[in-house]
Order: sequence, then C-alpha cells, then structure tokens
Amino acid sequence: MDDTPFKHRAAGILLHPTSLPGPHGIGDFGPDAYRFVDWLARAKQTLWQWLPTTPVGPGDSPYQSPSAFAGSPLMVALEPLVQRGWLDAIELPATPFEAARVDFARVIPWRDAQMRRASAGFDTRATTAERADFATWCAREAAWLDDYALFMALERASGHAPWWDWPAPLRRREPKALAAARAEHADEIRFWRFVQWCWDAQGRALKAYANARGIALVGDMPIYVAHHSVDAWSRPDLYQLDADGHAAVVAGAPPDDLGPEGQRWGNPLYRWDRMAAEGYAWWAARVQRVLAQADIVRIDHFRGFAAYWEIPAAAPTAREGRWIEGPGLGLFEALKRRLGALPIIAEDLGLITPDVVELIEACGFPRMKVLLFAFGGDGTHEYLPHHYVPNCVVYTGTHDTDTLRGWWDRASDRERHLAGTYLACGAADVHWAAIRACMNSVARLAVFPLQDVLGLASEHRMNLPGTMGVHNWSWRFDWPMLGDEPARVLALLAEASGRAPVAATRSAS
Repeated sequence: MDDTPFKHRAAGILLHPTSLPGPHGIGDFGPDAYRFVDWLARAKQTLWQWLPTTPVGPGDSPYQSPSAFAGSPLMVALEPLVQRGWLDAIELPATPFEAARVDFARVIPWRDAQMRRASAGFDTRATTAERADFATWCAREAAWLDDYALFMALERASGHAPWWDWPAPLRRREPKALAAARAEHADEIRFWRFVQWCWDAQGRALKAYANARGIALVGDMPIYVAHHSVDAWSRPDLYQLDADGHAAVVAGAPPDDLGPEGQRWGNPLYRWDRMAAEGYAWWAARVQRVLAQADIVRIDHFRGFAAYWEIPAAAPTAREGRWIEGPGLGLFEALKRRLGALPIIAEDLGLITPDVVELIEACGFPRMKVLLFAFGGDGTHEYLPHHYVPNCVVYTGTHDTDTLRGWWDRASDRERHLAGTYLACGAADVHWAAIRACMNSVARLAVFPLQDVLGLASEHRMNLPGTMGVHNWSWRFDWPMLGDEPARVLALLAEASGRAPVAATRSAS
C-alpha cells in the first residue's frame, strides 16, 4: 500500500475552528473561518489541520464525542441562518462572551437556543427547494443520522443520563420501544437532523472555499468512541459490552516514565473479530464520512491497530492492563478495497514497538515527528530533523504539548542548550527557528500550531493531558494578534523551502 496523502512538499497551520475569533462565544464556520483561509493563502500555506469536528463530550473534549459521525453543533455559524431568513436576529447575551476563551458552560445553552429558533424558522419559512434539499440530505445520511437524532432526543428526555441507565427497552433497543420513542420525540428528532444538515452544508462550503484557494483540510479521527455514544448504543455487539451496556474492559495506555499509573481512558474496546466478519463496514463508513469533510485524516493513537492496552473495567488505574493484538494490516486492506486510496496520517507518538512501525510501513502512511520532543536526549534523537525521511509529517508541537515558547521557559538548562545550539536561537526567536528547521527538513508535510507561529507562552496552550481544567480546549486568538508579519515570514519560508503552492512557485520562477 502507498497512500501518501501529499505528493509534493507542503506546510500548514494547526488550528481548531473553535479557536477562531467571532462574537458568538466560540469559533465556527462563519465569516472568520473564510478570513482565516484567506490569511493562510497570503502566508502561502496549503494545509489547515483541525482537531475532531464531532460533538464535544466530557470535559468539553472533542476526543470523547457522543457520535463518530455527527458534526459539532457549536461550529454551526449563525450568520448564514439569518441570511436564509430562518433566524430573525442573533440574540447576544447581555454580558458579552469572553474573546480569549470559550466558556462552554455559557456557550452551549446559548447556541442551543439560537439553533432551536432557527429550526423553528426553517419549519415556517423555508422555501420548497430548501425543504427538498433537507429531505434529500436526511435520506442520504440516514445510516448514521437516524440513530444519532434519536439518541440525542432520548438523552435530553432522560435528563442526560448515560444510555446504559435508560429504561431496559430503550437501552436494549427493542423495536417497539424505539418506534414509540420516534413518534413521541418526532419534533426533537427533526431538530437534531436540522442541526446536522446545517453543519454539513456549512462544512462542505468552507472546504470548497479552501480547496479553491489551494488549501487542503486535514481532519482528525480518534481511534476509539466514547462509551456514552450513539455508536456504542446502536451497535453494542461491536464493542466489549455486556447485555446491559456495561464495559468489561476499557481502553488506555500502559505506565511509562511520564505516568507511573498509566492512562485509563475508559473508552469501550472493539470486538475486532465481529468487525472483520462484516468486512470492517463500520470503519469504512466512518473513514468515508471524515474524508467527505477533509482531504486528509490524521488517526489518533494509531498504535492501537497493531496492539492495544486492555484494562479491566473495575481497575482504578491502567497498571492492571495487558497488550492485546489489534486488527493490523487486514483493516487497512479492507478499507482500501472499499474506498480506494487512503490519505491517512498515522499518529504514532508514545510507546512505539516494532509491530507498530511494521504496520505503518506496510500501509505506506506518513508518521509524525514532533520537534519539541527532540531535545531531551542528544544528537541521535529520532525527532531531530537530520533523521527524518520524506514520508513523514513534522510538527513543532501538538494540541497536547506546551507551546514552543512555553516549553523553552520551562525546559532544563541542558534542553535549552541543545535546542539553542541546534536551532541557533534564544528565547526571543525559538519559535521561528523551530519553524524554519521544520520547513527546511525533508519531511513532506510540516504543520505548526498557530500559537507557535505567534510565539505565545504556556497560558495559550490548547490542552493539558490528564486534566479536566477549565482552560482545556478553550483557547481562541484574535485578529490583532496576527498582524502582517507572521504571514509574510511564513510565505518567505514556504518559498525558500519549496513548500509554497506549486502554481505560485512556478510563477515566481
């Protein structure tokens, strides 16, 4: 298999849409998203990488979503709903939303209220063509949409109780109970279908706008689904769950130098044998859905396909876990037979064993290199640019790391000495020196968190793994932070390193 997602050198920015500016409490698919695409084009960047765009889950995390197929309602822009005449006006709260952070506790109910007003407006004022488009889309997406809309309606009716605590007939999906629920909650089901239709239309429009300007979208797909998800409820036979929906074993990661107790994530584990018996149809549908919204997809925790850490559900930590063999190459061969070329980036950070490397190389997927991790050893560290191969993606940092400037401020003297010597930099320019090193490396793709482009300190990081802090997933930038200089410098570096858009490079030469 050789599914290298980009055949020429490229560079881009890691920025989740929720981190965009805007007056409505959280970044979305509205005007600021299009403005950011224009900024990327001026900076001669050709990649825009996102985090998962599925609905957020516990801790506001996009990696613990109640659906592997739905889009986040928080990303639906309100301005297009006003333009369509479905929303009379956007009713901003008396106290404005914070610009620098997403206050999820305030934003979620406010956004929900606006979408319910827009849904009611659609029901009374939509044109015949709009109604036909909605009906056609609902029919096309019914395989995942029908269960999702019902799940959301039942969750609301239950007071947001987890599905394994619902009444037994609904928990076990008895046909008579489901039919009665669909009738009882028809209006709520229609609302959630409307939200997803809006999300899908807006997401596709933004993707088309970006692609027309030579910018590819890089999506992100967690390997696991949340326990409280429509995926686990609708197909419990594909997960290691008992008859009442309780997990016998859960996902996580083993103890290591950074975490002596390991990581206990709590996601249900797949029954890979049953998925294989169906030709991995669920995985094919999931990957196909992501690739309808993005041009490339990064799969998180890729090592779990080679072998995964299985933890007894009753165990309080990950120490009691064990390695279990994953589906391996068979999964990706099945996906390629169904979908064709697979433009996938394999996230292979953490404990990587030879079987993981063998799987990634057999698939032909690019691996990840994180420059920030390269300075904890010496010149032999595999994340230093002189060790790269072309088929990889280099990042200065990720959504889970500190910013480069924050890392420098907290690093040991030895780490700063190695980084300063290797990159020929100091505190003031470490971010640009790191970006230049990544740009000039042989890595085919180079991606930089916007925080690193702006040289921001630790308080601007996106997430602190293992915590449920109020600042996780909430960071936002504002346009005055960008100015003209970052785009100018990025454009110069992209041109000098052969990563500028191909047409622009030819024109310049």
